[in-house]
Amino acid sequence: MTETTGTWEDPGRREDAYRPAPARERTFAALPPVSGGAFARTWWGLAWLKALADSALDGQQVKQGRRHARAGAVGAVSVRPGRITAVVQDRDGTRHRCDVLLQELDGADWDRFLDLVADRAGHIAALLDHDMPPHLVEDAAAAGIELLQGIGDLEAECGCGAWDHCAHTAALCHQVARLLDEDPFVLLLMRGRGERELLEDLQARTASRAREATEECASSGQAAEAVEADGIPAAEAYAARDILPPLPAPPPYVDEPGAAPALGGGTDPAPGVEVAALEFLISDTAARAQRLLADALSPGHADSLPQAPLTCAQDAVRLATAGPEPRIAARLAAGSGRTAKGLALAVQAWEYGGAPALAVLEEEWTPEPAALARATAQLAAWDEDEPPPRLRHDRNRWTVIGVDAQLRYGRDGRWWPYRKERGQWTPAGPAAEDPAAALAALRGGTEDSAASP
Repeated sequence: MTETTGTWEDPGRREDAYRPAPARERTFAALPPVSGGAFARTWWGLAWLKALADSALDGQQVKQGRRHARAGAVGAVSVRPGRITAVVQDRDGTRHRCDVLLQELDGADWDRFLDLVADRAGHIAALLDHDMPPHLVEDAAAAGIELLQGIGDLEAECGCGAWDHCAHTAALCHQVARLLDEDPFVLLLMRGRGERELLEDLQARTASRAREATEECASSGQAAEAVEADGIPAAEAYAARDILPPLPAPPPYVDEPGAAPALGGGTDPAPGVEVAALEFLISDTAARAQRLLADALSPGHADSLPQAPLTCAQDAVRLATAGPEPRIAARLAAGSGRTAKGLALAVQAWEYGGAPALAVLEEEWTPEPAALARATAQLAAWDEDEPPPRLRHDRNRWTVIGVDAQLRYGRDGRWWPYRKERGQWTPAGPAAEDPAAALAALRGGTEDSAASP
């Protein structure tokens, strides 16, 4: 494809007289033969072929033109405002110059069209993506601007002498449908504006509106930052789903996180910045990125529920599970408001069940009546071959009388086993759906030996 530039303007018309006129002609190289399939895929390409079928008086000529186009008989196509031109060759080798004429939009039409596009961010995005969404054409038609051609809009001229559409002009129209599929700006050029000229006018119009809004805001004593965008109507945002580019291909799976760089160098760190702590955070970030990527690429990721973000105190515990050196662990404990012993206990809980297990360790709460009734029913449904343990209830905690064992009821309805060690209740295992299974974990997997004194 090549594009030619316009002529120099009349020096008496403008001050910038020696600025070249915008390019208003594009020449496309001859397309290769094509076998089978439709000539147009896009809706605007199909609309172009429908206008040909509606304008031609002889349907057989249209079919013959389609065969010419499939055979590659259409030469290079020149597109300029109001006209498309090509040489079409018959089977006997005879060559005919063909022109198809289309009405140009006048200056007032283009002003209205540019105003319409500048008013809608979705229209601008579509044009920049070389798309022609239906709602853009519908909005233009509502403003009295017919972008698409209709019945009788395609006027034919051919060297063969035909006064109506012949096989040669029909072949040219079929070839143009392929060009329109690739670039709807071809249609806009036929209507009178080239891509570069149109986008420059649109950019200037958009910038002018932004300046006017800023000046109006300043004259009214408001800060420019306080001006809120009007946004996009819901109907347009919904329609824009078809004009968005496809998502990029997913990244490849990564087997293991990359090695963290060594930050040591000849420059001393700023006060309060510890190099070892930064290196630890970098390693943790790489490991988390690798895990998140693996999760995103897993088959059921789209159906999984989003995880609640961690608080700083929770994230300090998560970081401490990696076993950092004592100085870093001490900073994590202090930063999360815990003692070293408290952080170690929190790490133990985290390793059994993450944030929910940490919440069970650190929170005491009173279940709602319905949840309490459900928990009581679970505790009553004990194995008939073994007497149920005697329990002392306090809020969400049931302590086994006579044994250093405790069951904690989580907000998610699961039971967490705890064991008293050196006077401190400590997590003793992962959660279970019923209290008997949680208590079995405390007994080393057996449900013998009485819980009662």
